Amino acid sequence: MLDVRSLGFDVQEKQMIDDLTADEVRGLLKLEPHATCGFVRVTFMSEKRIAPGGLPAPFASGRPAGSALYFMVTPNAHVRLHRIRNEQLYHYYLGDPIEVLMLHADGTSEHVVVGPNLRGGQLVQLLIPGNTFHTARVIPESFRGWFLGASTEWPGVEPADVEIGDLEALAAKYPDVADDLRAFQQGRG
Repeated sequence: MLDVRSLGFDVQEKQMIDDLTADEVRGLLKLEPHATCGFVRVTFMSEKRIAPGGLPAPFASGRPAGSALYFMVTPNAHVRLHRIRNEQLYHYYLGDPIEVLMLHADGTSEHVVVGPNLRGGQLVQLLIPGNTFHTARVIPESFRGWFLGASTEWPGVEPADVEIGDLEALAAKYPDVADDLRAFQQGRG
């Protein structure tokens, strides 16, 4: 077993991390309600821009080189069904795992769990390809009732890059996961 003192913090500090509540984390990180991702705070928007014409469509008008944000998911504040044009990488930080449902452009779907249990097949990072509709929720068996992660995107995301999914149209296109899509939009399964 790993001795947490060797990592530069003591058992009391580990206990404080374990005792964090969703409200405390939201306050400490200044997370605000967001239209697509539960609670969010943008932490980085590159000042370096890729010039107009430097990328293919749909980014031909130029974009920031990259962007990053914290996001929190709770049973009542899930990741709404949406897609962004940009590739994005989810990162797990604290709390419970989330279940992510991705709807790939080729008509297939994929369930992935982002969380700390590497032995159990969970991922601490998940690449979501650009233009992939996706949604996520805290897994129904969650202990703490919240997930804290981050998303990094390249090129950087601008409002024009985000599209909210039409639940019923996507349920018709992906009938094998139609019930899951509806359950995800309710948060907890």
